[in-house]
Amino acid sequence: MSTINYSDKIPNNVNLSEDRTLQRALEQWQPNFINWWDDVGPEGSTNHDVYLRTAVSVDPQGWAQFGHVKMRDYRWGIFLNPGDANREIHFGDHKGEKAWADVPGEHRANLRRIIVTQGDTEPASVEQQRHLGLTAPSMYDLRNLFQINVEEGRHLWAMVYLLHRHFGRDGREEAEALLDRRSGDENNPRILEAFNEKTPDWLAFFMFTYFTDRDGKFQLSALAESAFDPLARTTKFMLTEEAHHMFVGESGVSRIVQRTCQVMNELKTDDVGKLRAAGVIDLPTVQRYLNFHYSVTIDLFGADQSSNAATFYSSGLKGRYEEGKREDDHILKGQTYKVLEVQNGQLLEKEVPLLNALNEVLRDDFIRDSVAGVGRWNKVIEKAGIGFRLTVPHKAFHRNIGALAGVKMSPDGRVISETEWEARRGEWLPTSEDRAFVASLMGRVIEPGKFANWIAPPVMGINRQPVEFEYVRFG
Repeated sequence: MSTINYSDKIPNNVNLSEDRTLQRALEQWQPNFINWWDDVGPEGSTNHDVYLRTAVSVDPQGWAQFGHVKMRDYRWGIFLNPGDANREIHFGDHKGEKAWADVPGEHRANLRRIIVTQGDTEPASVEQQRHLGLTAPSMYDLRNLFQINVEEGRHLWAMVYLLHRHFGRDGREEAEALLDRRSGDENNPRILEAFNEKTPDWLAFFMFTYFTDRDGKFQLSALAESAFDPLARTTKFMLTEEAHHMFVGESGVSRIVQRTCQVMNELKTDDVGKLRAAGVIDLPTVQRYLNFHYSVTIDLFGADQSSNAATFYSSGLKGRYEEGKREDDHILKGQTYKVLEVQNGQLLEKEVPLLNALNEVLRDDFIRDSVAGVGRWNKVIEKAGIGFRLTVPHKAFHRNIGALAGVKMSPDGRVISETEWEARRGEWLPTSEDRAFVASLMGRVIEPGKFANWIAPPVMGINRQPVEFEYVRFG
């Protein structure tokens, strides 16, 4: 089951050729997918040969091979981790029962909704990033962008397979709709608001891949616990690919910070005007981008109290992050969790039923993970002997979902007036001037081994290749 059949039109390890009806339906969807890629995939990249990794098995040891390929010819496909015939449901009301190979009728609508929402994020991020290749800071970074793009396309395939295989006509219609919606489209936008935001520059891209792809890690990890076995198995393999996306974000921001610190030490200044004149991104601007992307991402976890989250858990559809490592009864009835609310201008904690607070549990897991990476960026600044530190803002800052939506909050967690918010938002979130400055740095650098002035080279290349390797061959 771990080997992938590349002789098929649609590479897969699910014995697709044995289900002719399903195979035909997916082969009919495939040209629409390619048309979508041509329309809104990476701009101007049709003739590039890109050094990409392609999944060749789902074995963690040696699951990928590398080679130059045109992205349009990339072998997207359907790959599930090996199944376990004895797997049991390990949380919720069905705990101890056998995991489901098919969708139980009573959970059909909720499972479809979960799969469609996850599936919708995958093409959305490709659409958000489609112009970035035109302003890449290096060939190395251009290749990393393209690798992420093709893998988001494969993650779309993963969800579309589930829709076609398990949801009949409804699933086929939902699969079509995944190609019809467009990020930021006024009439037919993507489902989640963060996936309708623009990703206009590479600092935004690195923040997106650090924070928003990390949301993907936590959502996929929760789905990898699902009682619906095909969903659990496909999301487990998606997590293998997702790790690279977060690496691109973390290392990208780290390299920007490294270069800025280098110039600060050369010029012996932290003056924003002088640093911008020297063509690097000042650390306060990095902080404002961080505040924006972090706050938009933590909204993706949903309302702090959610009856849907309770239903998904109790039904066995979606677990918690690392469910198996938690020491409780995995049913959670009668247990509580603290969430935040504002009363009389004060931010207070209140206890609510744990089942209803599972979005908040996942959000708090995400926050702990995010803070660790920001700490690694700070080590770069510390090593350079500079006193500035990046921080994640308070989780109530700049929120648009749940009990904290619209509350005016400073990054350090003070409830403030509308007047103070308006006066100081330019200190805390990217201004139009910040975005214009960052945009002004975005010139394309594609000579092997050369890098834009505002970013440091990586420590090592991809797949043991040298940094100056020809990662993209331009047609």
